Amino acid sequence: MGLGTAQLGDLYEALDQDRATSIVDAAWNAGIRYFDTAPHYGLGLAEKRLGVALAPYRRHDYVVSSKVGRIVAPGSDGTPRRRWDFSASGIRRSIDDSLTRLGLDRIDIALIHDPQGHLFEALNYAYPALAKLRADGVVGAIGVGSGDLGALGAFARETDIDAAMIAGRYTLLEQPALEEVIPACIEAGISVLNAGVFNSGLLGATNPSADSKYEYAAVPPELLERARRLADVARNGGSTLPQAALRFAGRDPVVSSVVVGADGPEQLRQNVAMFEDPRSMDDLWASLEQAHLIPSSLNSPSRK
Repeated sequence: MGLGTAQLGDLYEALDQDRATSIVDAAWNAGIRYFDTAPHYGLGLAEKRLGVALAPYRRHDYVVSSKVGRIVAPGSDGTPRRRWDFSASGIRRSIDDSLTRLGLDRIDIALIHDPQGHLFEALNYAYPALAKLRADGVVGAIGVGSGDLGALGAFARETDIDAAMIAGRYTLLEQPALEEVIPACIEAGISVLNAGVFNSGLLGATNPSADSKYEYAAVPPELLERARRLADVARNGGSTLPQAALRFAGRDPVVSSVVVGADGPEQLRQNVAMFEDPRSMDDLWASLEQAHLIPSSLNSPSRK
């Protein structure tokens, strides 16, 4: 399990450095050693807060991933703004800026962030620039992070990336990544980082309500009904919807890490406890398969 840090960039509510540090410390004490961030999160604020929080720990004891594709720079009024930049110089600047904000000398995993809509530039300029930085040892591994299946598939098929962060497309609610992206990652030996596993909060509630979020917006009625059906089956199986969502996200052997955020230390500890619960979920998976709520393909011998 890895810690996602969008909340450290004031995603849903403002927090201070002390609270950010308490979240990272709780993650560390729970055994988490992988931390994912991005310049996009709070216009660099998440990177700064993560860097401060990690400063007391030995660098070789943890892994950090950050992202490229968006530059944070002052606008005409002097306030920070995001702008897309997939050029080679933009990628190098993005990495340098992230290293400064994090206070680190290297980034372990650099991911091209949300390249859909800029796919030509991302494949032809950003990727070669990252590959050179990998060869030079500035970054340890490279990859792509997106919720767009076309972009994920293109990188899996056409490049030599090390990792793919799949955001919200391989969850208990929906698994479209199983159709092409996951097989392409398996064939190419690409590590899968599973993120957005609560689908922006819809699966994070024991009893999903009409004001739940999906893709950071109002949840469509048909998906709310599906989430409620999932919650009912989980409850009847002695679990909860959030726990089933977390456990499902890491169920496939191709998944190297499940990346989850937290808005405070207690939520972090609850997530870890649900994820690491040693009780078997096989009966629940069977019930969900019988209800046609999850696929049975994960039980095939070729996936074990």
